[in-house]
Amino acid sequence: MLRNAERSSVFSEEVELASFMTPRLVQRLDFLDEVCAGKRVLHLGCADSPYTDEAIAAGTLLHGRLSMIAASVTGLDGDPEGLEKLRVAGYSDLVVGDLEKLDEAGLEKNFDVIVAGEIIEHLNNPGIFLEGVRSLMNPSTKLVVTTINAYCGMRAIYYSLTRGKGTHEPVHPDHVAYYSYSTLNLLLKRHDLAVDDFLFYDMGTDHRKVTPWYLRVFNDVSVTFSRQLADGVIAVCSAGPKEA
Repeated sequence: MLRNAERSSVFSEEVELASFMTPRLVQRLDFLDEVCAGKRVLHLGCADSPYTDEAIAAGTLLHGRLSMIAASVTGLDGDPEGLEKLRVAGYSDLVVGDLEKLDEAGLEKNFDVIVAGEIIEHLNNPGIFLEGVRSLMNPSTKLVVTTINAYCGMRAIYYSLTRGKGTHEPVHPDHVAYYSYSTLNLLLKRHDLAVDDFLFYDMGTDHRKVTPWYLRVFNDVSVTFSRQLADGVIAVCSAGPKEA
């Protein structure tokens, strides 16, 4: 049972979400195209390891898509083998770097957009990562964070029907956390990043082709009921003032 203070906190978050915006439902890749078109982009986690070969072969590599629409793209990844595969595939301006030690990567603050797509849920220390990202941002830089939605309806329905008693989750084996509107906003705020826009993204058209029909149905029913039950979330951020 919620105490009064807890109720107040919950209700204030609901009001904050309502007043912040009516969150849009978008396709993640289309939105990234829109944000990155004609911009100088830093793409973090660009190798998509360990799926680099598959993504290159299938033409679904996000780094390749960004390279086609951005003015320039610098890719950073901690996997030297994955980066070498990108070089062989014809990509350049690639940097080996630890996502949790970005201050050691030797990058300049000259990017219009920094893309952190589907990586924050993999990290041991997301706060250290965000502090490193902020150190690379100038006053006009936009950080775009995309990640799985903690309240994804499709996964919740699937999980509830498997009757696995908590042991059979539809979770990527490398994921250590899922984020929601409230938790992602709080994490970003704690590391001096101001959220300028927040969106929900639907199951991608590329994923629909390889997703079982019943999961597509779960997704579509969930999103029809509420976009806040969509596949993932997107936060667009700028560098906020440093807290004392």
